[in-house]
Amino acid sequence: MANANRNSVSVIDTASGQSVETLIGELRPNSPPGATPNSVALSPDEKTLYVANATINTVAVFDVSNPGKSKSLGFIPVGWYPTSVRVTPDGKHLLVTNGKGVMPKSNVHGPQPGKEGGGSIREYIAGLFQGTAEIIDLPGKDKMEDQLRKWTATAYNCMPKQTYVEGGTNFPPAWDNPIPRGTGDSSPIKYVFYIIKENRTYDQVLGDMPECNGDPALCLFPEHVTPNHHQIARDFVLLDNFYVESEVSADGHEWTMGAYATDFVEKTWPLGYGHNKSKKFPYPAEGNFAIAFPAGGYLWDRAKEAGVSYRSYGEFVNNGKKNGPATSRVKTLDEHFDPWYRGFDVDYPDVKRAERFISELKRFEKEGDMPRLQVVRLPNDHTSGSSDGKPTPTAYLGDNDVSLGMVIEAITHSKFWARTAVFIVEDDAQNGPDHVDAHRTIAFAISPYIKRGSVDSTMYSTSSMLRTMELILGLQPMSQFDAVAMPMYNAFHSKADLRPYKGLPARVDLKAKNKKNAWGAKASKKMNFKREDAADDLKLNEIVWRSVKGEHSPMPPPTRAAFVFNHAKGDDDD
Repeated sequence: MANANRNSVSVIDTASGQSVETLIGELRPNSPPGATPNSVALSPDEKTLYVANATINTVAVFDVSNPGKSKSLGFIPVGWYPTSVRVTPDGKHLLVTNGKGVMPKSNVHGPQPGKEGGGSIREYIAGLFQGTAEIIDLPGKDKMEDQLRKWTATAYNCMPKQTYVEGGTNFPPAWDNPIPRGTGDSSPIKYVFYIIKENRTYDQVLGDMPECNGDPALCLFPEHVTPNHHQIARDFVLLDNFYVESEVSADGHEWTMGAYATDFVEKTWPLGYGHNKSKKFPYPAEGNFAIAFPAGGYLWDRAKEAGVSYRSYGEFVNNGKKNGPATSRVKTLDEHFDPWYRGFDVDYPDVKRAERFISELKRFEKEGDMPRLQVVRLPNDHTSGSSDGKPTPTAYLGDNDVSLGMVIEAITHSKFWARTAVFIVEDDAQNGPDHVDAHRTIAFAISPYIKRGSVDSTMYSTSSMLRTMELILGLQPMSQFDAVAMPMYNAFHSKADLRPYKGLPARVDLKAKNKKNAWGAKASKKMNFKREDAADDLKLNEIVWRSVKGEHSPMPPPTRAAFVFNHAKGDDDD
C-alpha cells in the first residue's frame, strides 16, 4: 500500500492484516514529506517491487523476495509526476504514466483570441500538461544491477543541488546577511507579513517594466492600472524570475501555505477545472478535506510548534453569512484569525480589506506588540470577468493595487517597520499569459534590509519565499521542497534603509462597471464567482483579455519554454 503523504509503502500480510514492514523510497534519508509514492507494481515473479514517487519524478526499486527483510535496489528517473507504474506480464518492460508530461511551457496564448465559444487556439495552464507514457526496457538479472546503478546516478544528478540538513539550509552569499543560515540562528528581522493574491502571471502585470525580462505585448494591467505594484518593485526589489509550483487555486493555496499539494489534491483538482468543468467534484483544498492536509502541516502549524505567534486575515476561513463573523477551516487557526476580515469574495472591495487590516495594525501598535507571522489575503485581482454590473477587470486590478499600496504604506510607517519583512505572491498564475513559463508570476519582498532599487533574477519559487520566512521566524521546513529551496538571500543585505513607502492613488476608475453588451457578458453571467476558480478558467481568461485589449485584439504567436536558466547580462540567446 502506497502512503502518498508519508514517503512510504506499507507491506501488509493479507491473512493477518498486520503490517510486515515499511519501505521508504526517499532520495535523501530522513527527508521531510514530499516524495509522494502513489502507485506500486510487482514483477511477475513477485520478487521486485516498483514504486512511483510522483513529486520526485522517480520509480523506486525494492527487492521484496524476503518478506520483512526487503532492501532498496535504486531509482529509475522518469517524467513529471508519475501517476502509475506497471510491469508487463513477461517482466521485460516497465510501463510508467506521467501525469504532467515532461516539461513546463509558456502560455503566450493564455487568454486566447477567437470568437466567444469559438474554436481558436487557447492555452490554459492545465491544458499544457500533455501526459506521457514511458516504456522502459528492463535488463536481465545479470545486467540489472549495473543498469540500476546508472539510473540511480541520473536520479541523484537531477536533484536540487542544495543539501537539506536538519536545522540548516544553504549558505547566504555574505556572512552578515539578515536571512539566517540555519533554523534558530538570529536575524534583525522579527516580524513577517505574508500577502497572498490571486492568479496573475508576471507578464500580465509587470511585463511593461523595461528593467526586466517582460513582454509588453502580454501586459494587461500596466503601470497606469497597477502603479503601486510597479513602484513597490522599483523601490525595493524587482523579481523577474519567480515561479509558483502550482497550476490553479486548488493546489495553489496548498503550495502557498504548505510547500506541497498532496496526491489527493493533485489528482482531484483537474476533475473540476477547465471548460468541461464538472460540478460533481468539490473544491479539494484550503481545509475542506482532512485528506488534503499535508503531513508536514501548514505554515501556522510550524509557527505553533515553534512557539511563534501568528494570525490569519482571510486565508483558510469561511466567510460569515450576512456580514457575520468568519470561522476557521482548520483547528490550528482557531483564535488565531480575524473573524471580521473578509476572505475570498469578489463582491467585497480589497480597499475595505486593507482598511480592516490597517485598523488591526494600529491596535497592535497601541498594545505594543503584534503576532510575528501574519498572513493577509488580497484576492480581488481574480476579477469577475465581464459580468454585467460588476467592476471591470481593470477596476478590480485598480482596487487590488490601491489596497496593496495602503497596506505597505501602513506597515512601513508603523513602529514595527525597522524589524519587518513583507512577502507578496500570487497563489497561482493560471489566469494570464507569460512568454517565459505559465508558472512565472509577480512576487515582492519588502523590508528595510532589501537591496533597494535592485533587480534580482535569481530563480525563486513560492517554496523559496516560504523557506526565507521559516529561517527568519525559526521554523522547520514543511516539505522536501521548502527544505531544499534557495532562500531569497540575494534580495537582502545587512544595511537597513528605513525609508517608508507612500501609497499611490488609483489612476483608473475603480467604479467602472461592465456593460450588458460587453464581450463575454453572457458567459460571465453563467459563471460562479462565489469561490476561487469555480468559473470556467479558459473562458474567463479570454474574457479578461478582450475586456482590456479589445474584442478584436490580435495575439502574438505562442512561445514554449523547456527549462529556465539564468543568463549573463547581454546574452540574448534562447
